[in-house]
Parts: sequence; C-alpha cells; structure tokens
Amino acid sequence: LAVGREQVQVAALKFAKAGAITVLIARDEEKLANAKKEIEEALGDNENHGQVITHSADLASNEGVDRATTWIIEHFGGADFLVNNAGRSIRRAIESSYDRMHDFERTMQVNYFGALRMTMGLLPHMSARRRGHVINISSIGVLTNAPRFSAYVASKAALDAWTACASSEFADVGVKFTTINMPLVR
Repeated sequence: LAVGREQVQVAALKFAKAGAITVLIARDEEKLANAKKEIEEALGDNENHGQVITHSADLASNEGVDRATTWIIEHFGGADFLVNNAGRSIRRAIESSYDRMHDFERTMQVNYFGALRMTMGLLPHMSARRRGHVINISSIGVLTNAPRFSAYVASKAALDAWTACASSEFADVGVKFTTINMPLVR
C-alpha cells in the first residue's frame, strides 16, 4: 500500500479492524515501523482485530518485487487482496525531458512493471483459489492528460490498460480487478 501515507494507514486500519492480516510493504523500515505503531494504537486493545505486519522491499527493482511476492507466498500462501500503490511521480515538461529517458524508465519500472510483476507473482494463487481482488492505484491524470506529468501519466495509463484486460480475462475465475484514479497527493 502507498497512496499517500494517510490513505494507506486508513485503508490498513480498516482491513485490520475487519480481522485481516494486513501486510505493509515499503523500502523504509523506520517509516513502516511508525505506520504499524500508529495503526496498532488506533486498533486499541480489541482482540478481534487482525494483525499488521511490515516487510521491507524495494518495489522499484525486479529482485525486490520477486523477494516480496516469494515472502508473501511463503508466509501466507498468497494474498486475497493486493493493493498496488507504490509509485514514483515526476513533474517535468516534455521539452525538459529530451535527454532524460531515465525519468521515463524509472517511472515505468515502479508504476507499471513493479505493479505488474507483483500481481503476476500473486495471481496464480488467487486464480487457483478462484478468489482474489487486485486494486491498482492510478491517477486522475490519466483521465485529464495533465501537463508536465507525461512520464507519470504514461506509466499509470499502461497499468490502467493492463488492468482492464486482466479484468475481462479473470472475470470467470473469481478474481476481480479495480482501478482507482486518485487525485494528486503529496
């Protein structure tokens, strides 16, 4: 999870309140620990809630995503819900990007390939169980063609298109897909 820290913590808290084992994955172990602490404090002493677990992984690298999906499968047998929210944004005009292809490549790596790789790692388990839900956090920029966000919007548009195709392919298997086009967040 990672829309904006507040949105992530609210979503994680709701999952945990409902009794779910909620796994937060991000690079920064200190931020993960703080998020876990805040969520657990909000849960209070109620014994009926689920667990909040953190796992540090760099979702900008193929190896990091593969290690995270392997860890999830080894510890939990897969996932019932996956929220692909890790992302990288860049605000730069196209004219200022002629010699900066790395900006586009890095943005695609996290926003598209990272989410796709995480989903593809967990999708066989969802499909085999005939249930699951993948939620991809996208951007309102895909719907509005925001200027100076071409790398970011292109990466999210690719994820939106893939999600639409996957949704139709897995409809009869019990695996659902949702895209949420969020406004810009800090």
